[in-house]
Amino acid sequence: MTEEIGEDDRLFEEAVDLVIRLQNERANPVAGELIQSWRARSPAHEAAWAEAAEIQGMAGKVFEDRRKAENAATSVSRRKVILGGLGGLAVLGTGALYGPQALLCLRADQVTSTAELRRVTLSDGSVVTLGPDSAMSSHFTPDLRQVELLAGMAFFEVAPDAGRPFQVRVETMTATALGTAFDVSRDAGLLSVSVAHGLVDVTAQGWPPAQPQRLSGGDWLTLDDSTLAVERGTRDAGQIAAWRDGLIVADRETVASVVARIARWKSGRVVIADAGLGAGRISGVFDLSNPIGALEAVVQPYNGKVRPMSPWLTVISSI
Repeated sequence: MTEEIGEDDRLFEEAVDLVIRLQNERANPVAGELIQSWRARSPAHEAAWAEAAEIQGMAGKVFEDRRKAENAATSVSRRKVILGGLGGLAVLGTGALYGPQALLCLRADQVTSTAELRRVTLSDGSVVTLGPDSAMSSHFTPDLRQVELLAGMAFFEVAPDAGRPFQVRVETMTATALGTAFDVSRDAGLLSVSVAHGLVDVTAQGWPPAQPQRLSGGDWLTLDDSTLAVERGTRDAGQIAAWRDGLIVADRETVASVVARIARWKSGRVVIADAGLGAGRISGVFDLSNPIGALEAVVQPYNGKVRPMSPWLTVISSI
């Protein structure tokens, strides 16, 4: 079941995004004008801004207190955790801020919400299962079938058509299906393709175009979009896109990428405050019927803590 976020919570999320934008663009007068306009919309907007700004003020006070007190690390206050959360948002969420839903709705044919799975039949008969907090657009011509995964995850069951290749683009990576079913996702900077059956050729910017990486049933590949580092492996084909059945299956994957996937089943923002924690590797099977429990299971080997601060913010840290 999808968790509904109330109007107050939605406005608070928008206010936090604006606080972070102001931090990152202090010299940009457009940012200031945008914030002033947003605050003036209603008393509720102004109240949400005041709450977000107060939290940011608390963050500064925590830094000051840490400098003044030798024993500051012996206790974990709500303010310190919020500080870590805001810092994580500023660093990890840069690409997802500044009105992401509005932008996705403009570009996408299909957009899902938290914990929502949507089965979509395309005009050629191919079937897409779109994961939560995901978005896609499609563009079919007489010569090519192309889908762009704009956010999240999707499982594709491709209808045969020898005259029209079926391509899925995600950021800098393109997966071309050769009569197949496969999963594609983008998680915390990692682009992934996993093949249930058939063949998929994967190419990416910066690779020799004549040398695609070919995947068959059970094969998976991840591409770090910033470094172009590639990892490959094989798993039981029955585990591909297990999220459709309420499970996340991870095989030596980064904590950040697994958290990003699980977070699609949890309303509000889920933020990793410690980059070192997010870089850790984890394997396992995680139950999506209890997202908080799944997150705790992911970070427990690294002594990570999951702290739901409110319906709209969950912070993960090693404190």
